[in-house]
Amino acid sequence: MIRRSRQVSSPNPNPTTPSPYLAKRKATQTLAHAARVMAPALFALTFAGVAHAQGTMDFSGATTLMGAFKTFAIYAGAVICFGGLIFAGIRMMSGRFQDAIPGLFGALFGAGVLGWGAGWIGSLTGQSM
Repeated sequence: MIRRSRQVSSPNPNPTTPSPYLAKRKATQTLAHAARVMAPALFALTFAGVAHAQGTMDFSGATTLMGAFKTFAIYAGAVICFGGLIFAGIRMMSGRFQDAIPGLFGALFGAGVLGWGAGWIGSLTGQSM
């Protein structure tokens, strides 16, 4: 018995040109591939534009705030220093020199806040003492 193979008709009558379905699929694949290739570059360019815009930001409010912190450090250091000296002086006048030592350390701490604290805050903003 001789079998004859059944000939399948092509959905595309002209095999030299792609079918409309295959052409649409090829275009979709090409666009998807182009988007995958271009996405990192577009992402980087977006952030490059944002980085250039950063130079136009205004930090005058932050400078004012740091000036307020510096003023607070000066006043707080002065209050702590004088409070420690008064505490130590009262203890020394009453003859209890050992009880005056914490007051002297408090005065030293207040002087540190007054000098180093205000100096450090001023160095962050470029302000002079």
